[in-house]
Formats: sequence, structure tokens, C-alpha cells
Amino acid sequence: MNGRGRIAVDSLLTALAPVVWGSTYLVTTEFLPPDRPLLASLARALPAGLILLALSRTLPTGVWWWRSLVLGTLNIGAFFYLLFVAAYLLPGGVAALVLTIQPVIVLALSSLLLSERIRPAHLLACLLGAVGVGLLVVGPEAALDPIGVLAGVAAAISMGTGLVLTKRWGRPEGVGLPGVTGWQLTAGGMVLLPVTLLVEGVPSTISAVELAGFAYMSLICALLSYVLWFRGLERLPTLAVSFLSFASPVTATLLGYLVLHETLTPIQGAGAAAAIGAVLLVQLTAHRPPPRRAPKRRASSVVGARSGGFRDESPHDL
Repeated sequence: MNGRGRIAVDSLLTALAPVVWGSTYLVTTEFLPPDRPLLASLARALPAGLILLALSRTLPTGVWWWRSLVLGTLNIGAFFYLLFVAAYLLPGGVAALVLTIQPVIVLALSSLLLSERIRPAHLLACLLGAVGVGLLVVGPEAALDPIGVLAGVAAAISMGTGLVLTKRWGRPEGVGLPGVTGWQLTAGGMVLLPVTLLVEGVPSTISAVELAGFAYMSLICALLSYVLWFRGLERLPTLAVSFLSFASPVTATLLGYLVLHETLTPIQGAGAAAAIGAVLLVQLTAHRPPPRRAPKRRASSVVGARSGGFRDESPHDL
């Protein structure tokens, strides 16, 4: 399979994660206890993280303790909470589309922290995404809760920052994707645990439907999807992965239309079309990042040659 074919396969596998995340809004409003964003976030993150820790049987060492805490807070703890606030206060398609500002954050941070070159296509794609969100927000003002919109924007900033740092730090040698994913999910869950107990507490009863909703959130929307998401982040450019999150609003909008009988105005439809066009533009111009190779050493560097030199840090397979 050539490079373009591998990019297509990796993109499709990675896009499964935001497709699943698009169902978060429907499950939150229809199957979870009302007005409990902290509990929903905790139940999604912590069980999945503990399961992955048990399966991988590995814990962080050295700098990876604080790195896991930072990444877990940005990618999981803060992101989940802000996402659920948006999901409770906004229609599913609207909530998902508000988060499409994330690629703009990733574009700026990738240039600063990863030295990734900003291409004209990237700027055009970000412009399309921003126009899509703008058309969405200026549409049906009465249906938009300002706190929900702010929560969605903050969630995009949190995860965008986490994506870039995850790409920058990679993962330690010998640790598989399930292991580092488990570190982040567990760290994010542990950050949420005391806040949840203090602010929302534990519900006196949980119905079978709510329990099934929590299980779906944890096993499918967290455990499975985040392993695929971080796998794609290793193999694809950061911005290309970020733009794949547009699969989430497409799924949320379709589910809202088919299940909840939500409607979209023509202005919102134009915004959605612009957002989808942005992700297609980035994926069509994406290039697989080459593995970092060891620099050539001089023949006189006997000590360096005997010590094994540099290690090829290309991504490990699952």
C-alpha cells in the first residue's frame, strides 16, 4: 500500500472516534441523569482508564507522571466536563459544531510547538471552519445558550492544546497505546472524582437505562475511541487529526434529525457544509509525517557508534 493509501486507511480508522463521539449528545440527553455533567464525565473516563491500566499492567515513570496529569486534564478531565455542559445546554448538532474551532487552536500551537509548516490550504480550511461556526452561531439566536457556547469553545481549546502536547511528547519506549491511553483516562478521572463528589455527589438511584448509558460512554466513547484517536495522532499530522473531529457534528446532526426530530435552518446548513468542506480540504492535502531519523555520525565517533547512537522514534504498532 502506498503512502496515500495508508493515510486514507489511518484517516478512516481515526475518524471512527469522532463518529462515536457524535452520539455523546444524544446519549447524554436521552439516557443519562439530567444536569449531572461532572458525574457523566467521571463515569466516562475513570472506569475506562482503570480497565486499560489493568490490561496493560503498566504505570507511568519519571516525567510521565506529571505529563499524564497534564494530558489527562486537557484531553479528558476538563474536556469531558466542558463537553457535557455544552451537550446539556445545546442541541446535539449545534454543540458539536461549536467545537469545530479546535483546528484553529491546533494550527497555531502546531506551528509554535511542533514546527509544522502552515500551508495556504490550512489557512483556507480554518477559515471555512470559522465561517461554519459563525453561520451556526448567528442563526437561531434564541436556541443558543451562551453558557453552552462558551463551554463548547473552552472544550475545543482544552482538547486542541492536549492534542498538540500529546504529539510533542509522544509516548515512552516500550509502552503501548492502551497503556498511555489508560494513563490519560485515569488521570482525567482522578481529577474529576473529588470535584464530582463535592459539587454533585452520588445519585441515590441509577436506573438500568442510565447504567447502560454510562457503560456505552465509558467502553465505546472512551476506551475504544481514544485508543483509535491516539493511534491516528501518532501516524497523521496533528492538524489532519484535529479536522477529523468534524465527523462528530455530522453524526450528531444526523442523529438529532433522525431520532430527536431536530431541524436545521438554511444558515446552519450552510455552516455545516463549510465545516465539512474544511475537513475534506485538509485530508486531501495531508502528508504522512516521516519518521525522525538519526543524524549521520562521523567515522571517528567510536564511542557514539558503540553506544548505539540514536533510536528511530517512528510510531509503534498496536
